[in-house]
Amino acid sequence: MKSHEMRNITPDELTGKVSEWEAELFHARCNATVGQLQNPNVLRTLRRQIARAKTILHEKHDAPGQ
Repeated sequence: MKSHEMRNITPDELTGKVSEWEAELFHARCNATVGQLQNPNVLRTLRRQIARAKTILHEKHDAPGQ
């Protein structure tokens, strides 16, 4: 999901997405440990996606009138 798409959804939906991505990251890390991860770039992509979403959540929280 692109950052401009994240900015268009509500903070509650974005928080739900972050939870989903964190669970997905946990499972991907478990698979990487066991050696069953097909695409190692998934870890980096999920980490960055979570960070991007949390940044947008903080922006929305700090500036509610904008």
